[in-house]
Amino acid sequence: MRCEVLAVGTELLLGQIVDTNSTWIGEQLAAAGIDSYEHRQVGDNRERLAHALRDMLAGADAVIVCGGLGPTPDDLTRDALADVMGVGLVRRPDLVEHIAAMFSSRDRAMPENNLRQADVPDGAAVLPNPVGTAPGLAAPLGDKVVYAVPGVPYEMRAMITDHVLPALLERSGERFAIVSRTVKTWGTSESGLAATIAHRVDAQSNPTIAFLARGIEGLCVRVTAKASDEAEATALVDAEERELRAILGELVFGVDDETMESAVIDRLRDRGWTIGVAESLTGGLVGARLAAVPGASAVYRGGVVAYSTDVKRDLLGVQAPQVVSGDAAMQLADGGATCSVPTSVSRSRVWPGPTNRTVSPWERCGSA
Repeated sequence: MRCEVLAVGTELLLGQIVDTNSTWIGEQLAAAGIDSYEHRQVGDNRERLAHALRDMLAGADAVIVCGGLGPTPDDLTRDALADVMGVGLVRRPDLVEHIAAMFSSRDRAMPENNLRQADVPDGAAVLPNPVGTAPGLAAPLGDKVVYAVPGVPYEMRAMITDHVLPALLERSGERFAIVSRTVKTWGTSESGLAATIAHRVDAQSNPTIAFLARGIEGLCVRVTAKASDEAEATALVDAEERELRAILGELVFGVDDETMESAVIDRLRDRGWTIGVAESLTGGLVGARLAAVPGASAVYRGGVVAYSTDVKRDLLGVQAPQVVSGDAAMQLADGGATCSVPTSVSRSRVWPGPTNRTVSPWERCGSA
């Protein structure tokens, strides 16, 4: 079973909205063992939408269309789907009643244009939407099918979970599970990382290994396994993660939803340490990311955002001639320690290492 995803909306093409719906749908398809080779975006244009549907159906068993089911003139998924099916639109009285009841329950008058959401391509089935006015659609095209779901995330997710995935699995006649895990690293280049684990990549067909560069989030190694059930797929991923950790060592700082800041908070909590930050060019970014971690208050005491030179010198005691320099960063760390650490806590400690020198605790814990 192969199912592609088509996201509808000119706002997606303009970058005004990030297409998180397709990402979520892809995750659900993978978890159900349904292959998905292509995710595509198309604007609010009837002809281009119909062309994209025909093109994607040529190589797939099913297509999930997300968005374009609203009441406004630029919501054209119903019309394009009817074009692909070669049929007209039929207004369903039961859907008119449902939409009117939704507005009545909210004590609102129903605009006339909302009746467009009761129009269904002749021959398509309706997927119920108990929490919204836009019904979904299941449109058969020979031995293939198009599922159209709303773009509103919570409506889309309920419809995919309750109706689309069970229908796809029934059509496939078999079930596989796909489990994916992202191992996050920091401290090397993408090419260096690839060279380090090249022998693992070359040796694998299941699990497969791919690289993702995510800027401030680090370099990621995605491990994906396919098996007859989730437990077997998870076991394959677990085994590969152990191999990668043995090779990469301290380059690995977390997996999946773990971030650099959550890893820092966890390690500080384990050691019984606290942290403060003195920031210059970052404008408060480091402190904001640390503070966003649940439970950060146990270790994060606060910080100083010293953007101007006067603040660096007067508040944090920076004396370095160049305030954007290594010396200035060291002095920022010392000043941040003075501001952030209670008097009962020593400002510095001996950090074990090749130089065995005395440094501020913030120097090792992220002062910028």
